[in-house]
Amino acid sequence: MTLAALYPWTKSLHLISVFAWMAGMFYLPRLYVYHTAVAPGSESSETFKVMERRLLRAIMNPAMIAAWIFGITLVLTPGVVDWSAGWWHGKMTGFLLMSALHGYLAGARKSFERDERRHSGRFWRILNEVPTLLLVLIVVMVIVKPF
Repeated sequence: MTLAALYPWTKSLHLISVFAWMAGMFYLPRLYVYHTAVAPGSESSETFKVMERRLLRAIMNPAMIAAWIFGITLVLTPGVVDWSAGWWHGKMTGFLLMSALHGYLAGARKSFERDERRHSGRFWRILNEVPTLLLVLIVVMVIVKPF
């Protein structure tokens, strides 16, 4: 079976993976907002550590990896990407920035695990908006293809 024949399945699995990944990208910084507000070493802090670790390891990491795999498969499918068009540069930039933000959030989880509070709740509230902005960029590039 060819990649072209599997295109609807690949695209569906890619979107499912992205939806799951984005759910975590929206939620993890919000957990950090709440985690910042509790005392290090408290029962609440320990609960947040468990929630953050499980969200990252059980949902976000596998979903991001799947999104990458299915996305690369889509790109390798003949006729899916017009390489002379410019929209895919914007989409790839957004996707790479989202992946970098994922890495940053994963590093922040390790800091919280050590009871370090490097940033304020306000910082995490602001950072919580970044995945939305990146998602808007990515969707507009893929659907509207403005250039």
